[in-house]
Amino acid sequence: MFELRLMCPEDRVENLSDALDALDALSVSVEDADAQTDAEQALFGEPGMPPPKDGWQRSRVIALFADQALANDASRLLQAQDFFGGCQVLGIAAVEDQDWVRLTQSQFAPVDITPEFWIVPTWHEPPAQARQVIRLDPGLAFGTGTHPTTRMCLRWLAGHPGQAEVLDYGCGSGILAIGAAKFGAKRVVAVDIDEAAVQSTLLNADANGVQLVAGLPDKAEGTYALVLANILATPLKVLAPLLCAHVKVGGHLVLAGILARQAEELVAAYAAYCTLSVSDEEDGWILMTATL
Repeated sequence: MFELRLMCPEDRVENLSDALDALDALSVSVEDADAQTDAEQALFGEPGMPPPKDGWQRSRVIALFADQALANDASRLLQAQDFFGGCQVLGIAAVEDQDWVRLTQSQFAPVDITPEFWIVPTWHEPPAQARQVIRLDPGLAFGTGTHPTTRMCLRWLAGHPGQAEVLDYGCGSGILAIGAAKFGAKRVVAVDIDEAAVQSTLLNADANGVQLVAGLPDKAEGTYALVLANILATPLKVLAPLLCAHVKVGGHLVLAGILARQAEELVAAYAAYCTLSVSDEEDGWILMTATL
């Protein structure tokens, strides 16, 4: 296989990617050309949504082709297009055969939530300082512990162990439900509108040796000492009466998937039920909590 490496400004990334796809590229990836420098820019989208931009101010586009002739043809054809203005070809190079599974795994290292609480893929040994570990591999459902919203929820759980009953609404991979169980919750219910997420949660719970109930949203019956929802700001606003109705008197509501600029919207949406406040912040994302 051969890779064609290109440099382009942010406003050309989409056109360039579409063209490469039409030219039979096996894959197209976009990287920050300024990564590992002072000019590096974090680019997070909301959970389950596309990133806010297609690329960076200086984007490196890498296309993989089955052979050198295809890569050469793509380079020649792209340079003849009007939209290629401002772009440049960095080069074409052979890609050595690799163990792609091992290479992919190497991109997912253990993630520290606190100094003693870690998320560890199954192909890694837990760090020596880890006292509490969730074993979790990247999969189809959102939640591996790397996104700020997940990390903040897990930090909250680590600081509030022993919840009696926990509802994880929009469970994704089940990471928050598993975290709650690991920190002593007596009953954990995890629900999601995606059946694949429900299955992922059950498999991950079994792999971590914890007991929980997982299902579609109709499984969320009754009230709980803690209700967690790490989804999106818009559905969180719509779900305000439902989520609050599931919280016991004196119980906790923990919401994530919220950008800092959306805080006032959430406070207003929940004002009739509780008083939300920001309890954590990371990389432009916030954790909002209330006691009912």
